[in-house]
Amino acid sequence: MHENVSLHRLHSCLHAWSASNPLQPRLLAQLMEQLCRQGLDRLPLPGQGQTLLRWRALARVAACDLSLCKLYEGHTDALAILQYWSAPPAPTGSTWGMWAAEPPQAKVTLHAPTHANHASEVRLQGLKAWCSGAAILSHALLTAWDADGHQQLVAVALDQPGVQVTEHGWQAVGMAASQSVEVLFDGARGQLVGPADGYLQRPGFWQGGAGIAACWHGAAQAIGQALRSQCAQRPEPHALAHLGAVECALQASASLLRSTAQWIDEQPMAAAELPARRLRAACEASASQVIEHVGRALGATPYCRDAHLARLLADLPVYLRQSHAERDLAALGSLVAAQADHADGDWMP
Repeated sequence: MHENVSLHRLHSCLHAWSASNPLQPRLLAQLMEQLCRQGLDRLPLPGQGQTLLRWRALARVAACDLSLCKLYEGHTDALAILQYWSAPPAPTGSTWGMWAAEPPQAKVTLHAPTHANHASEVRLQGLKAWCSGAAILSHALLTAWDADGHQQLVAVALDQPGVQVTEHGWQAVGMAASQSVEVLFDGARGQLVGPADGYLQRPGFWQGGAGIAACWHGAAQAIGQALRSQCAQRPEPHALAHLGAVECALQASASLLRSTAQWIDEQPMAAAELPARRLRAACEASASQVIEHVGRALGATPYCRDAHLARLLADLPVYLRQSHAERDLAALGSLVAAQADHADGDWMP
């Protein structure tokens, strides 16, 4: 897949839909299906030499619509995981969720049926929370727990008895269309994917986590572009100062996205937690700065009179909370402190 051709096709597809303002889940479902039919969900796998291309695709979708990006990122992550573990390929035309949240009040367990048709066949029982796109996707890859207390990945078709997509657990205004509701499993059939505890232990876990930062960055740069366009037409001094701050923030996060993608491609089997956490923290900070500066520069207009920007400005703060704020920063700090004895000069240019 040639970079210019693939990103151009993705941009063209998204641009054709931009005028329709895909706010409703039904429209998001149609666009997801269109992206899949055109093969625009078949992104390069992380760590295979084109990680930056993968992240650029995520950023392009984020710049269009973050609810769509939430579904697209989860779908492409699920496809990458299926391929990594040599699982049966996803059915043609299927759309996938990647549901791995494990809040204490929601837990799915699994057991092997007595008369299973395949050794990997399991039955699912319990409640899964934060299931983005549950009402409009065809399949999901989710985490569940076996009798020995091990986490397992399970592929499940959502259109079957024993799967109940509820209307509970999602009251969001921002990211409303992603509909990250609770799903109840009551004997639903699934297929095991990969080994026990394989979801967290594979290199792709942190590689995929770093890709979320590309989504945040893509939305932030779309918001920043509105300020750049305004300043090009009316170069008011205070707005220009805000644009200067936006430029510094976005250039810094874009540079780190590029260097982190290169790092992952050069050592795809290495533990990527430190660079991934660093990237996520940097892109979160950059996006937060962009929201602040653009709002102060442009006033109420982007929040109230521009449908695309209003949606991004409502959605991005919610999407950013996929970060755990100070807890994530503390985890990053612990990793950095552990390298104090052999990291002389790594902050020097």
